[in-house]
Amino acid sequence: MPETATFRIPKRRQHVSTARQRIRKSLADWGITDELADAVTLSASELVTNAVAHCRTSYAQVEVTLTLDGPELMLEVSDPDRDRLPRPHDSDPDEECGRGLAIVAGLADAWGHRQEPYAKCVWARFTLAERLEGAHVPAGS
Repeated sequence: MPETATFRIPKRRQHVSTARQRIRKSLADWGITDELADAVTLSASELVTNAVAHCRTSYAQVEVTLTLDGPELMLEVSDPDRDRLPRPHDSDPDEECGRGLAIVAGLADAWGHRQEPYAKCVWARFTLAERLEGAHVPAGS
């Protein structure tokens, strides 16, 4: 049976750090630490930051879901601006923004997005099998 952690934060920049902290705690509770936890946390930070920055719905909440299912960890970040889909951007070296999806693509085994009836979800999948050989994986995973 998969392990799942879901929470919502207000669509405000100051709450991105709250999302990072909640992700870190969930990963630690599942025994996921070190480089993998860093990769998932950084990916979550980038996806939540994108949702906060680009969602045009006022007073929205961003939903973050982590699902650990056997050898796979899925990170999903949803916001109610379903028609504004993410687009990778080639940033110039001097640009301060625009690298978030490239970072996620470099850290995750796969990433993508889907439109739902009232939201869009951007996801990143991490395969744990090679990364966690010999590490603790929760019972029932």
